[in-house]
Amino acid sequence: MKISFENPDKINGLLTMTVEEADYKNEVEKTLKDYRKRANIPGFRPGQVPMGMIKRQIGSQVKVDAINKVLGEQLNKYIVDNKIEMLGQPLPSESQQQVDLDGEAPYEFKFDIAVAPEFKLEMSKKDKIKYYEITVDDKMVNDQIEIFRDRAGHYDKVTEYDPEQRDMLKGDLRELDEKGNTLEGGVVVEGAVMMPTFLKDDSQKKLFDGAKQGDIITFNPWEANSGNESELMSLLKIERSEVANHKGNFSYQITEITRFVKADNNKELWDSIYGEEAGINDEQAFREKISQGIAQQLVENSEFRFMQDLQAYCYKKVGKLQFPDTILKRIMLANNKDKGQEFVDKNYEDSLKVLTNHIIEEKLAEAHNVKIDGNDIREVARNSARAQFMQFGMTNVTDEMLNKYADEILKKKENVDSFVETARSRKVALALKDVVTLKKESITFDEFQKLENPK
Repeated sequence: MKISFENPDKINGLLTMTVEEADYKNEVEKTLKDYRKRANIPGFRPGQVPMGMIKRQIGSQVKVDAINKVLGEQLNKYIVDNKIEMLGQPLPSESQQQVDLDGEAPYEFKFDIAVAPEFKLEMSKKDKIKYYEITVDDKMVNDQIEIFRDRAGHYDKVTEYDPEQRDMLKGDLRELDEKGNTLEGGVVVEGAVMMPTFLKDDSQKKLFDGAKQGDIITFNPWEANSGNESELMSLLKIERSEVANHKGNFSYQITEITRFVKADNNKELWDSIYGEEAGINDEQAFREKISQGIAQQLVENSEFRFMQDLQAYCYKKVGKLQFPDTILKRIMLANNKDKGQEFVDKNYEDSLKVLTNHIIEEKLAEAHNVKIDGNDIREVARNSARAQFMQFGMTNVTDEMLNKYADEILKKKENVDSFVETARSRKVALALKDVVTLKKESITFDEFQKLENPK
């Protein structure tokens, strides 16, 4: 096969492939012979069908498949062997003439190739990039203690409802008619649970103030919940289509009042969070353990912010790059056929920013010998799992549990692709921390959040 590559402006490539009969002939013959052995055609014993008949039936398609196969293999091989930094996938060239595969070889195929722009990017101590060190303060520790106390809390039975305590009520709901009597065939819910504190209407909410066990409260669930269908479906145990039919009053006889009580800040709480083996025997040790955990989390925030700032710094340092816009827009359209040209026109410039950052990162990874392996990807998955557990206050998750959860996350290909990108970005940032000058700045978490989410 003859292959030539034209790249006069360095970014728009034209790859021409000339396919001779010898390039695909053996593959065609092998496929036809294999098919002949398996062919089940009336009037012929297996393996005895005339080859001429086989060729008439499937010869053309087999030839097309063989040509496509050899094209794909040789095209990819040429790109790899010649180290062409291709963006996206090759596209049939707009200058391609119609190829008549029914005619005799040779056949000429042309492909438009989007080539990554060439640029230089050298980093050294002359490059100064901010690195935010987030401090752990007493408020953060106190807030975390309250979260732990909340999650380990329990409900105690009380005799009188207090709205300030966010008490929970349990009772029997009965729909009433216009005269205030139980509606025959109306909605009845026994053991209905309510927290009046969260009702939307203040006047309905106040009807419960000071209520005691055994009291009967008459209220309007529709008004109390401002017609919120989801809330009413849950309270009245009815379908969404039925909600509008129950806008009247209901009686609610209170059978139980319970009050949430936070867990005490004592050794029982400390051991439930970190385990007895942690050896936490006083509140100061508990606070220090919490502070260490928060600090570890904040390092992740600092590292991620540095990764973003490094990316922005390099993007600015490299400057605007020239891309093969026409080919890239065609590739983008091919990958988003359902969204059309309007989508491409609207999102193309933003996609270039993402692409620029990607190729900058690739160049940095190559320059600093950054390579990603399975352990790096797995560690990103573990960090993702750890962060999810932390959201629920689970700070003492075992390695076994982290590994199990990470395995589940990694079963989804879209997660793996994302983790590969994250792993590479982190390793590049880690490598560059020793190359550039870090302008370290101590900052509170509140100040850091304002940086991340400016108004």
